[in-house]
Amino acid sequence: MSDLTPRTGGGAAARTDADNRYKAVQQKLKTLGSAMDLAGGELEVLFRSMRTNATRTEGLAVDIANAELDRKFVEMTNQVSLALGGAAVEVKKLHETAEEVSGLAHEARRTHARLYEGLDTVRSGRRERTPKPGFFTG
Repeated sequence: MSDLTPRTGGGAAARTDADNRYKAVQQKLKTLGSAMDLAGGELEVLFRSMRTNATRTEGLAVDIANAELDRKFVEMTNQVSLALGGAAVEVKKLHETAEEVSGLAHEARRTHARLYEGLDTVRSGRRERTPKPGFFTG
């Protein structure tokens, strides 16, 4: 039996609205990065658990064979072990992807801040309304 328990409400989903103001974009990128960090950690735990269970199941197949039970039980247990091992490999790939997306989200947030923080500071400090970004292009 697995020690994994389902979790609800683990990560906050980033809002997908049309609010592209500086602070809103920064918050969305922060939320995405944090959610991917959390997912990466949970996927690492899942990978280790699946790998451990695959190893245990393989050992169980050997025990069943040594107990001279029907061969079909040995084969079925080996199939479960192989399936768990294969699933663990795929979870590991998903974990690596989550880590990559997390890093890219944090990098995008830093780049966005570097490019637009100064402009946001100027625009936020004015008492007069200023045109929206992109007004002067086109």
